[in-house]
Amino acid sequence: MVENCTEAIEFILEGFSDCLELQIPLFSVFLVSYVVTLVGNLGMILLIWVDPQLHTPMYFLLSNLSLVDFCYSSVVAPQMLANFFAQQKAISLPQCAMQMWFFSLFVATECHLLAAMAFDRYLAISKPLLYTVVMSSKIRAWLVVGPYVVGIVNAMTHTSLTFQLRFCKPSVINHFFCDIPAVISCSSSNTRTNKLVLFTLSFVLGALSSGVILASYAYILAAILRIRSAEGRRKAFSTCTSHLTAVTLFFGTLFFIYVRPGSHFSVEEDKVAAVLYTMVIPMLNPLIYSLRNKEVKAALGRLMQRRTFSLWL
Repeated sequence: MVENCTEAIEFILEGFSDCLELQIPLFSVFLVSYVVTLVGNLGMILLIWVDPQLHTPMYFLLSNLSLVDFCYSSVVAPQMLANFFAQQKAISLPQCAMQMWFFSLFVATECHLLAAMAFDRYLAISKPLLYTVVMSSKIRAWLVVGPYVVGIVNAMTHTSLTFQLRFCKPSVINHFFCDIPAVISCSSSNTRTNKLVLFTLSFVLGALSSGVILASYAYILAAILRIRSAEGRRKAFSTCTSHLTAVTLFFGTLFFIYVRPGSHFSVEEDKVAAVLYTMVIPMLNPLIYSLRNKEVKAALGRLMQRRTFSLWL
């Protein structure tokens, strides 16, 4: 079979159900989700940028998280929406490689940005007197640059290994974008090494970032328990609830998909889970950080007041 292989020059993305009755409702739901994602994340970036009271390390990291959410959702969503009504749901090999590269970059970057945000909360709660000294502009820059470096290494590793494989016509990807496991599964080559690297690198990067998060929150919990007043403990913990919610959603979904033995891969399950981390989580993050954060709500109120006042002038 491999000897008679005609090299594929494009992939066909199966996407979701071909049933026309489901196409329009799914398209509408995903379109609304993507629009909310764009408005929410770009709005969060703008709000942090224009409000001087949000020019702190915590919100600097949050603005970068919103940027990453906007980027990796935009890598997937536009083509996915266009393919709902396309007769030929084709994507060329270079386009597929580019989509995989950028998606792998932004997903790994988000993992480590969440870890950097946990470290920031640890310093703010456990070492408040040293917080402003330690979180200098240089350290803040490294806490953002570091995750991008990890993301680039992750993207280069998976994309280069995947597109060294052989793909025969017709190459049909049972997914709505060029996700690594889905692309690997339609190769005619031996993919054992790819699956091993995918599992190992995902596990190592996931363990590294989740280890930083768990260690940070262990120290945070210890610091909160040392606070004598119940109101003080509640106020200290409330600054972490939004981050904990975002971490639980994001890491839970990624570990389900990538940190599994190859024999347990199910593309149908992965498509459902992928909807969560490509469409739902980027949409929810700005809502989580705004609805559960008094400072963000106050900043939004000040912005609306300034806007209303300027309209009256």
